[in-house]
Amino acid sequence: EKGYETLVKENLCDELDELRMVYEGLPDFLEQVSANENASFPFSLECRKAPLIVYVHQIGYLMCFFDEKISEALLIGLQDFEFAFSEDGEERRFYYHTQKTRELDNLLGDIYHKILDMERAIIRDLVCRVLQFLPQLTKAVNFAAELDCILSLAIVARQNNYVRPILTEDSILEIRNGRHALQEMTVDTFVPNDTKIRSAGRINIITGPNYSGKSIYIKQVALVVFLAHIGSFVPADSAVVGLTDRIFCAMGSKSMTTEQSTFMIDLHQVGTMLRHATSRSLCLLDEFGKGTLTEDGIGLLGGTISHFANYDYPPKGPFVNTSDGDLHRKLLTTV
Repeated sequence: EKGYETLVKENLCDELDELRMVYEGLPDFLEQVSANENASFPFSLECRKAPLIVYVHQIGYLMCFFDEKISEALLIGLQDFEFAFSEDGEERRFYYHTQKTRELDNLLGDIYHKILDMERAIIRDLVCRVLQFLPQLTKAVNFAAELDCILSLAIVARQNNYVRPILTEDSILEIRNGRHALQEMTVDTFVPNDTKIRSAGRINIITGPNYSGKSIYIKQVALVVFLAHIGSFVPADSAVVGLTDRIFCAMGSKSMTTEQSTFMIDLHQVGTMLRHATSRSLCLLDEFGKGTLTEDGIGLLGGTISHFANYDYPPKGPFVNTSDGDLHRKLLTTV
């Protein structure tokens, strides 16, 4: 096992290939050198395991003795031995610099990091060469990314029977048998729904029992409008979509990265909607006002709808979802 991740393929640099070959054969080579060194000791070492020359990254080559440290008396007979450090574990190890390990340091050096440094230099050179063609590469990548998006949209449209929408400058939104692009993939049966807005400012209040698909319906309208504007086919039998500058949503979503409550997030979203919506905007409110007292929620939602109804050039929609039947009736009688 090499012990490092190869960044540069073989046969690219002869010097690098030679260093790798030496590094891979290092264990056998050091074992042979250790045997020769042990045979040349002026005395016999009574050790459970024979000393071994090892290679330690960033330190170099060391003679390793196991179990016990060499006594001062024995060190007198071992010329040029210098204690480096010890290591505790299942077996204690004591490392020494010797004449032979110093020779190996001069001969081979820190071969592992030589390999890494040479690979990094080759990679840096490659990066510099590639950067010379950065404008062309960026253009190619952008083209490939755009092509990938177009092909993905085309494949999904074909697999799920999407149709080509008609974009118009008129303030119109007519969707026949519209579907939610994601929801229909997760349920066994999906019931399509129509959407018709012939004049700007028509307010659509949607009510019904829980789990009847009100929120999904609102979101599917937004998705159909969005897909039409990015050049995609849409999940419907037919669709005529007026040009839309923004899609404003107040969906009661809770962000994990903010310290605001769901109700406060709703207030900010609706406030942005009221300040910036134009006659070409699509506005969607999903159970706005539900996160506070009933009376306050009715007042907030009723005031918002009344504000939209009194616009000189109101936005498309707005689509308002409320699951409260009484609230629905009150809104119809007050707006």
